[in-house]
Amino acid sequence: MAITANEFYKGIFGQKTYKLSIDSGCTCPNRDGSKGFGGCTFCSETGSGDFTASRDLPISKQIEFAKSLVAKKIGSKNKNPKYIAYFQNFSNTYGCPEVLIKKYNEAINEKDVVGIAIATRPDCLNTEILQGIKDLSNKCFVQIEFGLQTSNQHTVDIINRCYHNEEYQDAVKKIHSINNKIHIVTHIIFGLPAETEVDMMNTVKYAIDSKTDGIKITNLYIVKNTALEEDYERKSIIPLEKDEYFSLLKKAQILIPDNIVIHRLTGDPPKKNLIAPTWPFDKKKKLNKMKKLALIK
Repeated sequence: MAITANEFYKGIFGQKTYKLSIDSGCTCPNRDGSKGFGGCTFCSETGSGDFTASRDLPISKQIEFAKSLVAKKIGSKNKNPKYIAYFQNFSNTYGCPEVLIKKYNEAINEKDVVGIAIATRPDCLNTEILQGIKDLSNKCFVQIEFGLQTSNQHTVDIINRCYHNEEYQDAVKKIHSINNKIHIVTHIIFGLPAETEVDMMNTVKYAIDSKTDGIKITNLYIVKNTALEEDYERKSIIPLEKDEYFSLLKKAQILIPDNIVIHRLTGDPPKKNLIAPTWPFDKKKKLNKMKKLALIK
């Protein structure tokens, strides 16, 4: 069985680590008009970073806020927690390289921050950003997360992703070429419009064949104020039911080799913005179901 993110991080840092969600202040090229407008049809108004502090706050204050959220969650279980600063919202390499690299460094210089994770798009890696990431990787653990979502070009067009699969493959090669210790994670969504089971399994295979180091899978959520909300209201898309989704995960698990880190198999959507499905709210039932299916240890 492939290892979990917890096992992976414990192997590196010797203990459990916690993600601190941070907003770098970026947008995406399929939002600002350089490649399109509106962003990916499933993406929330916050760029899928629904638990971050205000982007107007300095990085130190955002980290302070994120640590407070972690503290509420773990209580007194861990007296000396370690953290990974997670630049989560939108595309966190899409902006002024000098400004962004400064923010990355501010984050890793914060107390008990042992690494950095940067979520972005494969088409947002210019020369200066790549050099900045390379320099960071010589100081600390670096994780780069790409939102592939699907390898089906028809679906790519439907969800307004606005980059080609070849750009994803090229980006993975670029990151590995500057430092093969950089950990690459690929995001995949099951249940996208018009997708079949074959499409979803092909996306998993595609990410693995492209040499990703880790995978995050989640089911499609219908979130308020997105293009998908309109599709849902027209009944042109039906979210996956729980058993249907877990059946797909079980089939995907067979495809994932032991050297790939499974970072996520379900998500935690914010209740205030989620329209459907509602079954992910019951975290205990989700975890029990995954254990029963041997999806997690």
